[in-house]
Amino acid sequence: MRALIPAFLLAIPFMASAQVHDLVGYWHNWNDANAPYLQLDQTDPRYTIIDIAFAEPLAGTTHNMVFTPSGTPQNEFIAAVGALQAQGKKVIISIGGANATVHLDSDAERDEFVSSMLDIITTYGFDGIDIDLEGSSVSSTGGTIISPVDAPIIRLIDAIEAIGDAFEVQNGVPMMLTMAPETAYVQGGMSAFGGIWGAYLPIIDALRDRIDILHVQLYNSGSMYGIDGSIYTQGTADFIVSQTEAVLQGFGTGGGFFGPLPAEKVAIGLPACQNAAGGGYVDPTDLAAAVEYLLGTGPQPGSYQRLSTYPSLRGLMTWSINWDAVSSCATSFELAQSYEDIFGISTSLDTNAGITSPAIWPTVLSPGATLHVEGQDEFNAILIDPTGRTVMNGTTFNGNIALSEGIAPGHYIFFAGSPSGKMLSSRIAIVAP
Repeated sequence: MRALIPAFLLAIPFMASAQVHDLVGYWHNWNDANAPYLQLDQTDPRYTIIDIAFAEPLAGTTHNMVFTPSGTPQNEFIAAVGALQAQGKKVIISIGGANATVHLDSDAERDEFVSSMLDIITTYGFDGIDIDLEGSSVSSTGGTIISPVDAPIIRLIDAIEAIGDAFEVQNGVPMMLTMAPETAYVQGGMSAFGGIWGAYLPIIDALRDRIDILHVQLYNSGSMYGIDGSIYTQGTADFIVSQTEAVLQGFGTGGGFFGPLPAEKVAIGLPACQNAAGGGYVDPTDLAAAVEYLLGTGPQPGSYQRLSTYPSLRGLMTWSINWDAVSSCATSFELAQSYEDIFGISTSLDTNAGITSPAIWPTVLSPGATLHVEGQDEFNAILIDPTGRTVMNGTTFNGNIALSEGIAPGHYIFFAGSPSGKMLSSRIAIVAP
């Protein structure tokens, strides 16, 4: 039987659960002279979903996935992931990127891909995966959207299903799944169906019930057809509106009709500043005009005329958080500010209604170790596993509480509430002694 959650926890106003619009940002795991490596805890608090870029195939393979933080010790990185999650954010691992070929050429490779991705997710406590496959990773030779014939595409679909099923069994909650295809792989299906053109459509269609967010890269694209038959050029409000409405309304291809996705599953993907991509940057004024037109709160900004309004549009995605942070390319965190201005949302920590995080340390420790809680008060404290089951409760003394020796390794949420109403929360990782 699941233990009852103490009453003081029932009143916690988890901000993320009620949020309609998200800001998704890729955090890149390398140092670029123009967009330097950023410690994960330096992420602007307005980002609600952080995509860690990237899990890539082990050298010499196209399927055995690996990830190691390049500028942070592993235990510190795990703790930083947990701290972000304790603030109500999602942290997921992105697969592929522009420089990594992911290809599942046999059932054995598919199974190793599944196993290696689950190992990465479990090690770091990620909330799910993002599929960012580019180049030769996804290509179609025939078939239709609903009946693909290419074995690597079919194996990839099967692999994501298997990872999602295993994640839910292990964690008791669904895995977050996002996708970031380039325009050629999606809207490009309107002009051709084969090779890279429309190649993502069978994957999106097969996994549409699992997908949380599709955020097509509306950059490095060139021009694309809209569903009105006209051609639109990247870097304009018309391009944003036309390409976004294509996936919201659906469109015909040589491989059949691609059915629409609901607005709450669609976000707009753009570069954070001019130098973050080869093309497609849109300044804050044009971005606001495009998004507000889609939301139904602003006038038509160009020649493309939308068919409907989409007030539940999921939000914005950007490449990348690192680029958004620098001030040499645009105003520092210009994209994050645009998100706040357009959607009227600020996710800074001081709006998180009484929850302070992280005020509990260490966040990576062994069974039986002592947790230190901020302050010298006596706190009511509980530890909750990913299924929502309470595995430990008690009272801190002088800000300390010893964990039970019987707690299994894994990721947990620790809550502590004082009689005065102060609430502390943090994600902690229990590792084997």
